[in-house]
Amino acid sequence: MKGQRLYSWLLAILLQQTAFAFVVVTPSSSKTQLNMVFDFFKDRTKEGIDQLNNLAKSASQGQLGKGLADVASYTNERNKAFAEGLSKSRNRFLDRLEFLFTGIDPEEMMQELEDILLQADLGIATAEDIVQEVQSLRESSRQRLSREDLMSIMRGKILEALETEQSRMIQFSQDPNLPTVLFILGANGMGKTTTIGKLAHRLRIEGNQTVLVAACDTFRAGAVAQLQQWADRAQVDIVGPTDTVKSPAAVLYSALDKAVLEKYDTLLVDTSGRLSNNEALTQELVKMKRVIQKRLSQETNEDGNLVPNMNVPHETLLVIDAAQGRMALDSAQVWNKEIGLTGLILTKLDGSARGGSVVAVSRDLQLPVKLIGVGEGMEDLRDFEPDGFVDGLLGIGAAGGSSKVNEGAMLQARLDSLRAERDQRAQEKQTVLAAPVAPRPVVPPLQVNAANRAPNSRRGTKSKRKKSKK
Repeated sequence: MKGQRLYSWLLAILLQQTAFAFVVVTPSSSKTQLNMVFDFFKDRTKEGIDQLNNLAKSASQGQLGKGLADVASYTNERNKAFAEGLSKSRNRFLDRLEFLFTGIDPEEMMQELEDILLQADLGIATAEDIVQEVQSLRESSRQRLSREDLMSIMRGKILEALETEQSRMIQFSQDPNLPTVLFILGANGMGKTTTIGKLAHRLRIEGNQTVLVAACDTFRAGAVAQLQQWADRAQVDIVGPTDTVKSPAAVLYSALDKAVLEKYDTLLVDTSGRLSNNEALTQELVKMKRVIQKRLSQETNEDGNLVPNMNVPHETLLVIDAAQGRMALDSAQVWNKEIGLTGLILTKLDGSARGGSVVAVSRDLQLPVKLIGVGEGMEDLRDFEPDGFVDGLLGIGAAGGSSKVNEGAMLQARLDSLRAERDQRAQEKQTVLAAPVAPRPVVPPLQVNAANRAPNSRRGTKSKRKKSKK
């Protein structure tokens, strides 16, 4: 029992340190349910178990410290690629941030801070939130915050800006008779096709999924051939247009048929890459969504007609180039209104100095970022994990290329302390304002007795003057 508790404790440590996800196979069916929460790679589960066994072995030999050091080394290696992926955004941001600590006036510092945050593409709302938080946490407008205080505030507010009501987890089919359908949108040049290929690879390798790709981008010349190449690299099957099946909706229906009849786990649907102001494309996407809902219908109405399955597609994901983040907002807003998006995939973070746009786009749309691309490799499509992303953007901890251990946790503790001090000052001020004011004593008017009245000095002087004349 004691050994089991130790094993569970070590597992918890490893999960926290390495942030990988397990693949869970439900006993009731052969379908694999994936919980994509943290970033994980090919054979990550096996590697994690190996690390856990090594840690348990070290503990049993009285060398727990060495085992933890090995796990930390393992984690650093895994964080290295992520840190490099955000290096351009981080360097651009931190270089400008240095100006704030050159001794400029505290009030001027606030204006400069807002300008730097806007230049980092974090968006107006997030920039204003950070500046207001800095102002509220200072004891006075003349106080100069330390680098640690400022970093803790920025980290906390950016993390809050990335919070949405919708889950960051990729949603998979819970029905063993239906495939998971991931409906993927994006304008030309955003990296949609490569993202589908990388995601297909991850699902097959890491999730043991059988994956089918629907090549429904029949508008762009070469799109089907490009997707075919990625499907071959990922070693997954693909359904494309034929001489008789040419339209996007027809190709999609054929892919749905194949996915259902041959019991594929997941169907990835590629769509035509055009801008949202193309009304024909928008209506095409709406039609494709209806095709999915009708083909995967599981009930009929009283007239015997199929009732659309409103629970599919399981995800409607928009692919956005990080360098075009703010510019892509208009398209995202239109498609979110007309089709209904469930999440975002940010690509090309490794080649962009505008990683902050992730925050602005997610906050403005109130949509979770679910996946991010940080490189050209097949395994460089990562699950979006806010803490790691923000730390990578700000140069904090291993994810930001820093050697400081647990720096993110320490900054969070510092922010909690600053907020507690602010609340304490506010409470003390409120107590003073609410305290009853003692009434001023009433001073009665001076009462002078006529008998004791002093003689009139002027009258006496006048009498003396009269006497002197005589």
